[in-house]
Amino acid sequence: MNEAHFQAPSITTVHDEALAARVCARLDQLTKPQGALGRLEALALQVALVQGHTHPRFEAPQLLVFAADHGIAAQGVSAYPAEVTAQMVLNMLAGGAAVSVLARQHGLALTVVDCGVAQDFTPQPGLHIAKVCRGTADSTLGPALSAEQCVAALQNGQALVRGLPGNVLLLGEMGIANTSAAALLMCRLTGLPLPDCVGRGTGLDDAGLARKTAVLQRALQRHVHVSLAQQGALAVLGAVGGAEIATMAGAVLQAAHERRVVVVDGFITTAAVAVAAALASRQGPALLQHCVFAHGSAEAGHGRWLRCLGARPVLDLGLRLGEGSGAALAWPLLVSALQLLDQMASFDSAGVARRGC
Repeated sequence: MNEAHFQAPSITTVHDEALAARVCARLDQLTKPQGALGRLEALALQVALVQGHTHPRFEAPQLLVFAADHGIAAQGVSAYPAEVTAQMVLNMLAGGAAVSVLARQHGLALTVVDCGVAQDFTPQPGLHIAKVCRGTADSTLGPALSAEQCVAALQNGQALVRGLPGNVLLLGEMGIANTSAAALLMCRLTGLPLPDCVGRGTGLDDAGLARKTAVLQRALQRHVHVSLAQQGALAVLGAVGGAEIATMAGAVLQAAHERRVVVVDGFITTAAVAVAAALASRQGPALLQHCVFAHGSAEAGHGRWLRCLGARPVLDLGLRLGEGSGAALAWPLLVSALQLLDQMASFDSAGVARRGC
């Protein structure tokens, strides 16, 4: 696989000392002790820098759930059968999934993206078809995706975002065995030992976790010569990744290019962001500036990966559902951060005395 076949879009750093100073001055003038709103102040500042404005606004928030099947599921790495991917896609479209409920509650436009589900779906509202395969190949036997499929998936993600309104993207996913793909990507992208990257996924018991770890070790051995340093991020993605992760990575790259805020859900979406940052190479730090990491999931490797990325999650609720549920739950806090920045009175306008010495 040759990374030259995919050209990451340009991503501009959001670092702006003058703008940051103005936003911080505004926050310090509000009727509260300095820093009293804690992380909400940091979130307001981050969004202001991404949007390049002292009074940032969220417009037409888009929650995208990227779905695909994984050939490695045949090795028994999940507590659920592979057909659950397609069943859950239909459940989301019918409004019965957790992410469907949360999207309705918070007024988020929900789109389910078929990136590589093994079943074909009838066109319907809320469904976007961007299929590059009917499930990936089993990565214990060969590459999960071909070079052409990887590039097509990345470009599909970019095209999807280009066609969406708004200035904020919330990430979700669905795919039986996708924690296996994410764990393999984590191992290859971070260099951490495999046991530090593998978790229980949908709820494996100890025996299931041991089986999953052994299967993933075989996959790593099958692709022992594929490394980030030598072959590049695209080759790593093709060897062990998933179609939904690849499509999501393309969406993240395009969102950062357009200076949209990206709200990252859990372990799988973090994998997509890490892939996007690796594909962007020198622009990786700028890409991460656009990302708000919604929560630290219960998946074992997630906290370690967030630390590797220098990311601090907004919530810690012990979630391990995926779907974008954590991103949707963090969304109201982001909205509140901007409302407070915009609508709170200053000490002068409210006639409130400032603190003494």
